[in-house]
Amino acid sequence: MMGSWKHWLFCVSLVTVLICVFIYNNKLWEKKKFLRASLANASLVAEACHQIFQGKVFYTTENALKTTLREPTCYKYMAQSHYITETLSEEEAGFPLAYAMTIHKDFGTFERLFRAIYMPQNVYCVHVDQKATTEFKEAVNQLVSCFPNAFLASKTEPVVYGGISRLQADLNCLDDLLASEVPWRYALNTCGQDFPLKTNREIVRYLKGFKGKNITPGVLPPAHAIGRTKYVHRELRGKKNSFVLQTTQLKTPPPHNMTIYFGTAYVALTREFANFVLQDQQATDLLSWSRDTYSPDEHFWVTLNRIPGVPGSMPNASWAGNLRAVKWIDMEDKHGGCHGHYVHGICIYGNGDLKWLINSSSLFANKFELATYPLTVECLELRLRERTLNQSETEIQPSWYF
Repeated sequence: MMGSWKHWLFCVSLVTVLICVFIYNNKLWEKKKFLRASLANASLVAEACHQIFQGKVFYTTENALKTTLREPTCYKYMAQSHYITETLSEEEAGFPLAYAMTIHKDFGTFERLFRAIYMPQNVYCVHVDQKATTEFKEAVNQLVSCFPNAFLASKTEPVVYGGISRLQADLNCLDDLLASEVPWRYALNTCGQDFPLKTNREIVRYLKGFKGKNITPGVLPPAHAIGRTKYVHRELRGKKNSFVLQTTQLKTPPPHNMTIYFGTAYVALTREFANFVLQDQQATDLLSWSRDTYSPDEHFWVTLNRIPGVPGSMPNASWAGNLRAVKWIDMEDKHGGCHGHYVHGICIYGNGDLKWLINSSSLFANKFELATYPLTVECLELRLRERTLNQSETEIQPSWYF
């Protein structure tokens, strides 16, 4: 009887060990398969980028560095899409960042942006336009749900280009980010067609150089921008088209005798300044006054940051900070022209813009379309991965690199 019991126990143990070995080998085989595919794809992209930089034309029939949102589990999605899931340096661990990401279309382009800026020590708020399609909203929700440090904005807006709703979307995310347990040092805002030109570590070091000051580049309003705050504007929303209409009605003077400045809508804000923006009476009054102006996100941040005594303010700054690389249609004499195409006077970057982008000192560039110019994004992504690998203090797994 004792011998039979021992024999049965031995058989159960042996079967258990064999099952474990089989599962381990199967997972190892899958990882090797992922890596082989990654190596092939990375080689294809590297060759394409090399030819572009040599002035040659290179076409591919599909995106070489694919993402795989259709994977059945978050683990497989993150593995096959090569997300970085470990903090890469003590410096970055001690200086977490917060991102407010306002998006409405082109899921593939947004997905590349999110993967490029994702780091486990940071925190990410994603605002999806109320007017976005159900399919787009579901795809974004599926992606965000895979990451414990990313979430959808608790309150959303039907965003109108040039309207107060665009600024309000950023403010909604800023409010949510302040409630996060992540002790972030700076908050940066992006749209879904941005892409980083610098690694997370380079962004951290750049922001450290401002020593707790906000980065809101801007100047006194140029002639073409005066009408934006001089006249009352209205957001008009339709089923097919929404826009901002300028009226002939003059606006009242700004609150608290403020001087209105004009600048970029994309900023880097300290946590203390974010609290000021959402709680101080001067800020809330400026927001109310700005609701019927045109593109208020281009004067709101910079005006508040010029008030002496405000946390992190830079009253005497002009265009301090270099956050965005943008090619405007009326500035071709300075940037050499757009090699993609213009939308709202802004260049959608093509392959011929890559050298200009790589030589830029900006942290991000705008705008990109993965569906139209896939290699432009993929070459930047490959370069970013290479720089991240070289800067890392940890041993990055090869599958993260490609």
